[in-house]
Amino acid sequence: MEPIETDAAGTLYLSRSDGDRGSKGPFFGVYATRTGDDKFGWFCSACESVDTAMDAMGRIQCNECGNLRKPTEWDAAHE
Repeated sequence: MEPIETDAAGTLYLSRSDGDRGSKGPFFGVYATRTGDDKFGWFCSACESVDTAMDAMGRIQCNECGNLRKPTEWDAAHE
């Protein structure tokens, strides 16, 4: 776990082993504790921001640069 400083939440812990591919760069898991027990959210490696959002289908989007991970769940009912 790599500590990172954020304006929004103070010190968070970045796990480069917990990641997913995005359109501009990978997203990595960010945790509130060094032990990884309490997931805070996602870190966008494209712009180095934790200002990200995930929807119910598993899509992750960075609110700073627009980096996007496609949904992990999808069916025709979601259209």
